[in-house]
Amino acid sequence: MEVTGMSLKRGSLVVEDNDSEAPVEETKKQKVSSDCYLTKSQDGLESDCRSSSENIPGPLGAISVGKGKKNSDAHLEEEEEEDGLSEDGEEEEEEPESFADMMKHGLTELDVGITKFVSAHQGFSGILKERYSDFIVHEIGKDGQISHLDDLSVPVDEEDPSENVFTVLTAEEKQQLEELQLFKNKEASVAIEVIEDTKEKRTIIHQAIKSLFPGLETKTEDREGRKYIVAYHAAGKKALAKVRTTADPRKHSWPKSRGSYCHFVLYKENKDTMDAINVLSKYLRVKPNIFSYMGTKDKRAITVQEIAVLKISAQRLAHLNKCLMNFKLGNFSYQKNPLKLGELQGNHFTVVLRNITGTDDQVQQAMNSLKEIGFINYYGMQRFGTTAVPTYQVGRAILQNSWTEVMDLILKPRPGAEKGYLVKCREEWAKTKDPAAALRKLPVKRCVEGQLLRGLSKYGMKNIVSAFGIIPRNNRLMYIHSYQSYVWNNMVSKRIEDYGLKPVPGDLVLKGATATYIEEEDVNNYSIHDVVMPLPGFDVIYPKHKISEAYREMLTADNLDIDNMRHKIRDYSLSGAYRKIIIRPQNVSWEVVAYDDPKIPLFNTDVDNLEGKPPPVFASEGKYRALKMDFSLPPSTYATMAIREVLKMDTSIKNQTQLNTTWLR
Repeated sequence: MEVTGMSLKRGSLVVEDNDSEAPVEETKKQKVSSDCYLTKSQDGLESDCRSSSENIPGPLGAISVGKGKKNSDAHLEEEEEEDGLSEDGEEEEEEPESFADMMKHGLTELDVGITKFVSAHQGFSGILKERYSDFIVHEIGKDGQISHLDDLSVPVDEEDPSENVFTVLTAEEKQQLEELQLFKNKEASVAIEVIEDTKEKRTIIHQAIKSLFPGLETKTEDREGRKYIVAYHAAGKKALAKVRTTADPRKHSWPKSRGSYCHFVLYKENKDTMDAINVLSKYLRVKPNIFSYMGTKDKRAITVQEIAVLKISAQRLAHLNKCLMNFKLGNFSYQKNPLKLGELQGNHFTVVLRNITGTDDQVQQAMNSLKEIGFINYYGMQRFGTTAVPTYQVGRAILQNSWTEVMDLILKPRPGAEKGYLVKCREEWAKTKDPAAALRKLPVKRCVEGQLLRGLSKYGMKNIVSAFGIIPRNNRLMYIHSYQSYVWNNMVSKRIEDYGLKPVPGDLVLKGATATYIEEEDVNNYSIHDVVMPLPGFDVIYPKHKISEAYREMLTADNLDIDNMRHKIRDYSLSGAYRKIIIRPQNVSWEVVAYDDPKIPLFNTDVDNLEGKPPPVFASEGKYRALKMDFSLPPSTYATMAIREVLKMDTSIKNQTQLNTTWLR
């Protein structure tokens, strides 16, 4: 069944993806606190400090060497002391001509164990994500329903203040109130004169101040015959701290009868989930950690997902539609509970591969194979980082307890695509080994490098463990999960090489959450779709055939003991998990369409439908052909790995860039 020769064609930019992300992918035998799996495939190590190909002119932009935001440090900044709002720093221009040279240092699929295909058809080429609107992701909720944005109305609520709360205060008054709210000025209160004094007018000003500036209280005062509304802190700084905590925000002014959480559907374009939440929280003047969601969605796509936020009314959220680009909020409802990471059933993808070379016959064969057999459930390239130092190498050093190596891997100069200031910071570090001096070269301190340097200047070079501990927990765990994924990919390739696409005695299957062996006499009761393989850890069993020895050899070669995956530092102990080796996508459909203009969208989005846009009409003949495909995947599986199986192409940025550079010129 298997094809080993990859048919790599020119002109195909197949890149990062919007993995179906929540990480409950793997059935855990051990109940581990849910947050440690936050980053399982949220893949966002880049934080704020990586290179971006966003500014590269022409089709190279399609490479989306992900402004990071997918692999490297799932940037969940709640754990930092800062307020978690991202700085909107402008990207520096990159030098386009050197981009391909820089990417020579990136990873290929081969480097991370992605070597096999399950289908027999001949591959063909196509361009993925030439436009981010060619990749649409709709979350599938825990009830199995696909999320759509199709209703912008606000639930009618007697308790809501009138729309005038948004307009009654002048810009200057809002500025003063915000400074008061955040203790930025020396004043203890702000007085606002009521110009046309009526009871209604005063009520609206009271409501406006309390709802727009949580933590402030108001009272009405007469001063020399004029009415003023005075805003002040309920009880000084402590009260503000209390008000801004998750447990107790804005507890005044929230109706008892209404659920504490406003759930809504977020439609976003070209922003990842954490970025989007940072923007929303900035506009609402709240901390990002009052938002919850079931899975992160990547940047270079149009995505639709459910979000919940604590005690912010639908009215205030709907108001954001007037002032935000690339976002739409709708389908509001009030509910008792927030959302939990991993509660989703998966994601539904609509993907356009443009300028395909395959014949109708090849496409038919490829798509039928995807529908009937599926694809190997590899961890996709974005799991391993986009720079010359793969995240799994850092993970391996952590597991080996080699802390000097962890520090060096993260901080040492590296070849390849990086921002200028990061290069200077690394040079300074190599030259002086002075964390404070290297830190001064960084305008953005929130990237992993900045956090580690801050830790080193705080705890000193003798205590790298504590210095590394300053990095938010999810980002730290992401490194070791990356190493587990690296082992898993390699072992699955070997399992398929040695035993093909049928279950064999000694393979593992899940009974509930427990793994059991397939015995000789049961082989016919199972299919390859039942077989799982372990991510290495102290709480898993390994297959009872020669792949078990292969796991042991691979870890031994990395100076790790497979029989002792507990780490001195509890956070870095790996319990392990199980993951299916072959995934068969659900709801697979496809069509080949002809088009002339590469810029026109080939399908309608939810927003197009809301605006009543007619769906595109396709010509029977056209300069180009595109393959439009629809499929659903469970959480933590990678759409790029399904597409790789269709095209039979290496999806790494490095490979795509080198294939394309000559073609683009």
